[in-house]
Order: sequence, then C-alpha cells, then structure tokens
Amino acid sequence: MSDLVLDVAADSLVPASRASLTLGHVLTGMGADRDPAVRLEDVLLIRHAFRPGDPTALRGPEDLTEELVLAYTREQGLSPRQFPTDPPRFWVILIADGKRRSRLWGTFENHGEVVAERTDVNRSFDLRLSRFLAPLNDRLVIEWDSPRNWHRRAASAANLPVLEIADRDKEPFPGFDGVLLTYHRLCEMVESPRYADWRTALKEVQGIYLITDSTNGKQYVGKADGAERILGRWTSYARDGHGGNVALRELAYDSAAGETTKTDHARHFVFSLLRVFGPSTPSTEVDSAESHYKDALMTRQFGLNRN
Repeated sequence: MSDLVLDVAADSLVPASRASLTLGHVLTGMGADRDPAVRLEDVLLIRHAFRPGDPTALRGPEDLTEELVLAYTREQGLSPRQFPTDPPRFWVILIADGKRRSRLWGTFENHGEVVAERTDVNRSFDLRLSRFLAPLNDRLVIEWDSPRNWHRRAASAANLPVLEIADRDKEPFPGFDGVLLTYHRLCEMVESPRYADWRTALKEVQGIYLITDSTNGKQYVGKADGAERILGRWTSYARDGHGGNVALRELAYDSAAGETTKTDHARHFVFSLLRVFGPSTPSTEVDSAESHYKDALMTRQFGLNRN
C-alpha cells in the first residue's frame, strides 16, 4: 500500500502522495487487507447501464436490489467474444452514473459456472455477495473511459481515476420547495436512516402534494391533513404504490387480471409539494387549497383526479 493509506475504521481513503487516486490504488489497498490478498488479477469490472424499456435488464435505480442485480449479472454469453471464458474470482459491479461516471454497487464472489444451466447461447455462474469493497458501496465513483466496453479486467483498468468518494451517511432536507422524489427515492425516504431529517420535517406539516406520471405527464393533486400529515400520506404510497386513490389504483394492477396481478407502474411516479400548512391549520383551508390546485392544473379534466 505504498501509494494509499487505508483507514477502514474511519471509512475513508486518503492518497499518501499528491498523485491522483486511481481505481488501482483502491483495489490494491483494500485487497491487501484480505487473507488471502485480492490482487488486480483476481478482479473483473462489470459496468451496468440502465435500459428503461427493456424488462429483461436493469431499468432504473429501483432495480438495484441484490436479487435483481444478481439475476442480471450471473447469466452471460457463451461466446468468449462476449465474456471471458475463465472469469476471475471477484466481480466488481459498477452502475453508469452519467456519460463516464460509474458508481460502485457492490461485489460478487464467483464460485464457478453452473454447468447444468448452460444453454446454446448462455452460461450461468454461482455468484455470492462479497464484503470486498463494501465500505465504498454506493460511494465510490470512477471515470469509465470507454462506455462501449461494459466489462474489463482490473489490471487493464487500474489507472481509471477516482472522481468521488461520497459521504452517503446523511441526505440533507432541501426545504419544502425543493422536495422532488422519484418513487424509488420516496420508498428510501420513509425507511432509510439517511433521510431522518426529511421525515422529521414532513411529519410536522399538512399540505397539498403533486404526483406526476413521468410516462405521459398526467398529474394527481392530493392532500394530507389532520394527524396524517405529509409523511403519513406518502408512507402509504411507498407501501402499495397507489395510496388508495382510484386512478392510481387502476394503474397499479393489470386491467386484464383485475386486482390479482400488480404492475410496477408506480416506478414512474414523481412526488413534489405544492403547498404546506402548519399542523393546526383547519381542514377547510387545506380542502380549499386542494380544490384550487386541481382547478389550476386541470387534473380532473386531463389528469388523474376523479373528483
């Protein structure tokens, strides 16, 4: 670790010289702390990019669960032109985060091909989540210099620059006027410790909120009043994707199958606030504001409000 001081307890990486921090520094430094040590030759880098229109791919941040990333990564093409014939032990998974930016998702340990699952075109691997690089998951951002190449051996990518090691421990509340959440982030907000400041603010106010369907621009104006407050109302959306609203509920289920087969349409919703009120504001004032915004945005005629 001549070029890198690694302080795992402090969860930080600090260059020991003025030289730029590279991916090679990170992999070598953290690999040296394992027994046996992880060398660059033991690592394969895989960069996934979102493909919103492809149900067989990772379509957005909400698909970055262990189950979905594993299922998408473990199946690879049979041809050596598509994927290495004998891939190394550790597969470091990066997610495209801009044109060249790539953010670390996590690492799988490769326990070899599952030969019984081989097909004429694909083979599957026994991958298991690894703690290698775990302190940097969702924090480490590198510059991927060739977006067309989606996998590389680490030895050939050692000089890729580290752009950022973010502090992901806390998400500051942007103020009520700055609230803008995709459905995926809404689900994070109601559960993750990183959003504690958001929950503190949103549980204290009543208000009028807006849900926009990003597939077509249709909008829904809703209210949260009384003891429910904004946080309580939005928690119900995070739980089921529709919050009991008629039009949103219709989108949440396959119309041909009735309310037996759920869709994932809620992934397209974006949540924001139109107006907030103090906890003692009379419900009549909140009702009046809700009606005003429905009229102003014409969500009864062209949107998702049914009343």
